[in-house]
Amino acid sequence: MTSHPGHGRQPCDTELARRFVDSALPLMSQLHSRARQLTRNAVDAEDLVQETVLRAYIGFNSFADGTNMRAWLFRIMTNTYINGLRREQHRPSEYLTDHFTDQQLGARDRGQRSAELDALDALPNTELADALAALPEQFRLAIYYHHVEGLRCREIAEIMACCEGTVVSRLNRGRSRLRKLLQSAQPSAGVKGPLTG
Repeated sequence: MTSHPGHGRQPCDTELARRFVDSALPLMSQLHSRARQLTRNAVDAEDLVQETVLRAYIGFNSFADGTNMRAWLFRIMTNTYINGLRREQHRPSEYLTDHFTDQQLGARDRGQRSAELDALDALPNTELADALAALPEQFRLAIYYHHVEGLRCREIAEIMACCEGTVVSRLNRGRSRLRKLLQSAQPSAGVKGPLTG
């Protein structure tokens, strides 16, 4: 016989699968939207959603009731995407060298960007993306999740595995640094908008 967690017995696989589907299915359009923003490619977005759902399903037995499912899935997706970018960075490039001159082969890019910086390329404003990329990761992620994804501080705290007060602090400090970076990029223009308050 099976029961819910907390009653001393573990749910059976069928019940766990049903609970997962009931929780995840209503969020699929949001997952697809987020994946398209990250990958900027429909095929890669579909792969990312499938990988995210698979990882979430495998780990669903550790999902605590009462936890924000959307934040949990977004965290899995973001981590999966960034890990995929890192794998790509470490994979040797494959080229058909018959089509390149010796000079072109020697001019290969020597530096590699971080996976987080590649994810920021999805932002439309290059000055903003550059300023965000210059922020320490803890501030950059808090600002990204709050202002781009529209998540609440509580959801961000779950994703970043910290307390809500820490998120508020990171948002305030990150906004302040971002404001300074943007003002130094365009000293004659004042920064206005959602980051000013």
